[in-house]
Amino acid sequence: MDETETLPPSADDERDVDIYGEDGAVRSSYLARVGAAIADRDVLFLRSHVGKLHQSELGHVLEALQSEQRAALVELLGDEFDFAALTEVDEAVRLEIVDAMPNQQIAEAVQDLDSDDAVYILEDLDQEDRDEILAQLPFTERVRLRRSLGYPEETAGRRMQTEFVAVPPFWTVGQTIDYMRNNGDLPESFSQIFVIDPMFRLLGAIDLDRILRAGRDVKIDEIMHETRHAIPATMDQEEAAQIFEQYDLLSAAVVDENERLVGVLTIENIVDVIQEEAEEDIMRLGGVGDEELSDSVLSTSRSRTPWLVVNLFTAFLSASIIGLFDGTIQQMVALAVLMPIVASMGGNAATQTMTVTVRALATRDMDIYNAGRIIRREASVGLINGLVFAVLIGLVAGLWFQNVELGGIIASAMIINMMAAALGGILIPLLLDKFGADPAISSAVFVTTVTDVVGFFSFLGLATWWFGLA
Repeated sequence: MDETETLPPSADDERDVDIYGEDGAVRSSYLARVGAAIADRDVLFLRSHVGKLHQSELGHVLEALQSEQRAALVELLGDEFDFAALTEVDEAVRLEIVDAMPNQQIAEAVQDLDSDDAVYILEDLDQEDRDEILAQLPFTERVRLRRSLGYPEETAGRRMQTEFVAVPPFWTVGQTIDYMRNNGDLPESFSQIFVIDPMFRLLGAIDLDRILRAGRDVKIDEIMHETRHAIPATMDQEEAAQIFEQYDLLSAAVVDENERLVGVLTIENIVDVIQEEAEEDIMRLGGVGDEELSDSVLSTSRSRTPWLVVNLFTAFLSASIIGLFDGTIQQMVALAVLMPIVASMGGNAATQTMTVTVRALATRDMDIYNAGRIIRREASVGLINGLVFAVLIGLVAGLWFQNVELGGIIASAMIINMMAAALGGILIPLLLDKFGADPAISSAVFVTTVTDVVGFFSFLGLATWWFGLA
């Protein structure tokens, strides 16, 4: 039997199950066995071969199952269901599962999660359900989660973990080690210990390796280092990720407006942020916002409609340019055949430049100091590519229609539009960023409009002038 068709071991087989096929997707045979176990209510198999999966693997299984199977799986797993798996699925899937659960069960489950995971799940719920769930939590945990939920979305305060280790500066290394050994309420993993004053203001931090190297009688304030990269809780998560990248951080303290320690960001949080921001940039360049594969048809349609409407109006603008030269086109049909080439080449060239520019703005690689140099570079690239493709399309058009003059006109139009594409691809995102608009969302429509208008106008205008058509 082929490996991809092999069913997972039975419930009494203790071997680890490889749920993925060679293509990286969950095996269809595994999903079939899980579906059968759900239908048969085979709790033993589900707890042995689904309940023990890593949270990310369980998340992939949940997304691959049918809607009615997800709720049944969560019910059958009971206490064995890892609630952290809900942080690994699309928002629509997560809400579907959570909405089917009573608030009391959710409240019990979030108590076992890290605070950042709990916030990730609670933030999507209705305010009424969220308040009911929070009211059932212990006081300390409730206060921590309310504070995190009080910060704006996509900020460090929303992403942070509120579990951390903090000690006063007058403690010794021995006291700190004993405290960590005897305290059962510490984070599962951490790489730094923070130093605070009586008002919880951040004084510094100590890496665990320094603690291990120091003698037990050494005071904490003798070996701590000042925290140079404390992150304000209101800072955008993308800016926080850039700080992690710039200084190669594994974790960083998060402070409120009074410099008091309120949480910690870890590299685990930042990896998620980097992935989300990259996906967001790609989606926005396509004008689809925060759409997910699990969204409904109507939701997907609504999210795509606004920019399609904008694109419709810009398409009418391009059409109006063609309409100015309808007499020219009627007299020389070859123009109608060739003019899409000029616009298409310009649009593709502009998209290349725009993509590089938007990414440079997002990563802050472009600023006022190097913008001029990059603009000159892109203009030079546009000129060179324009000349290269002008020669190619000029030769093809001249031979195709046995008209050297027509080849020269389309070559000239190609150079003009490739230059316009290069400049539009970089200047439009810069201007949008300057005025506070997100260039990832807005640039594409305006850039393609520029290349269409310039391409059609230059080609048809030059033809009208040269051949004396009207």
